Amino acid sequence: MAAPDMMETKRPRDPGPFSRFEWKVAFRYLRARRKDTFISVIAALTLTGIAIGVATLIVVMSVMNGFRAELLEKILGLNGHFTGFPVSESFTDFEDVVAKIETVDGVTSVVAFVEGQALASGIGESTGVSVRGMNARDINKLPLMQKSVVLGGYDGWDGSRGVALGMRLAQKLGVSIGDKVTIISPEGVVTPFGTTPQIRTYPVNVIFELGMVEFDSYFVFMPMQAAQEYFQLYTDQLKDGVDPPPLDATDEEIDAAYERIYQASAIEVFLENPDATQSMRGPIAEAAERPLILTDWQRRNQTFFSALQVERTVMFLILSMIIVVAAFNIISSLVMLVKDKATDIAVLRTMGATRSSIMRIFCITGTSIGVVGTVMGLVFGLILAANAEGIRSWLSDVFRVSLFPPEVFFLSELPSKIDPGEVVFVCLLALGLSFLATLYPAWRAAQYDPVEALRYG
Repeated sequence: MAAPDMMETKRPRDPGPFSRFEWKVAFRYLRARRKDTFISVIAALTLTGIAIGVATLIVVMSVMNGFRAELLEKILGLNGHFTGFPVSESFTDFEDVVAKIETVDGVTSVVAFVEGQALASGIGESTGVSVRGMNARDINKLPLMQKSVVLGGYDGWDGSRGVALGMRLAQKLGVSIGDKVTIISPEGVVTPFGTTPQIRTYPVNVIFELGMVEFDSYFVFMPMQAAQEYFQLYTDQLKDGVDPPPLDATDEEIDAAYERIYQASAIEVFLENPDATQSMRGPIAEAAERPLILTDWQRRNQTFFSALQVERTVMFLILSMIIVVAAFNIISSLVMLVKDKATDIAVLRTMGATRSSIMRIFCITGTSIGVVGTVMGLVFGLILAANAEGIRSWLSDVFRVSLFPPEVFFLSELPSKIDPGEVVFVCLLALGLSFLATLYPAWRAAQYDPVEALRYG
């Protein structure tokens, strides 16, 4: 007679969670067979939905990031982080103020300028413009001004008495390098019969393209002294120790007795850290040593960038619904798969598979759909986001429709900036929703009674 321990049946060793057996069964359920074609089609559509949702989110968020970054670069490339306006007194000491503020730690550069509104007239049309006067030294402090030159250049700018126009403004006026542009200002010379308009003609020396419609179609730059004289921002002051010239003095004698003191409209202050406006306001005001009204870029553009942030958040929430819908499709396809595989589940249970093992098998099946869809969407989204402008141009040429018109969106190109943190968040969101969608169908599968399933399966 055999020993009692020899009579005992040796139980199979538990392979543990996420064993090779569970992965093999899960992947077998993903492969289409003739009778499972309908379920496999639903799974494929679900995978496609997740891929489209992830790709769409990556592309849209990248374009929104690029749009904000590009606008910020253009706006702060021409306008400073602070704009300082004089209080009451004429701004004749602007050069000293510029030199003092540039010594403040955290300030990269300071430029002075003259600005006024006028009417520009060319060969073709006339349009309202903003005329800004800057000298060559200050233009060299603005890299955006230098790299945006399309025709001409700023060599000999201060003594040229010419102007610089944006590309769109030059096209509207019908002028190019060497052509004449007439600038008309209603605030001219005061006469006994009233104020006569200030009308002067300047040659076009530079044509630039900053890439922002507002700047390229509205701004006219001219040398600082020419702008000061045009807008009459100067005073003639008698030189120290010189007697006033007689009434019958010649123009040469009058010029010799008086000196012309020029003024500026305001200054632009550029910082190392654009977000440090609150901490820099006090040191800048103190260094100026004169009353200045300092307005920072965040206040000037608060409404615009707040609207961009709201639009970005709303777009993310709306487009996330694509992934949510795809996750619900995972639930429906797995529920159908569980019902179809009821007999298989019963057989696996009778062979020793635990409820946890059955649950993990269907979790792996559903999550695999989410993982593959997320990876496909990630690759497709990164390709689209990296080539957004080229795709836009190609679609515009094919369909002969202006996509992303610059007159509406301010920029002449479709910008895109991929944020790795946001890409990771989108992928984790898709994977998380895909996993959560598998829990209920997997739990249903684990609750199957093998006896009932075999009897009625």
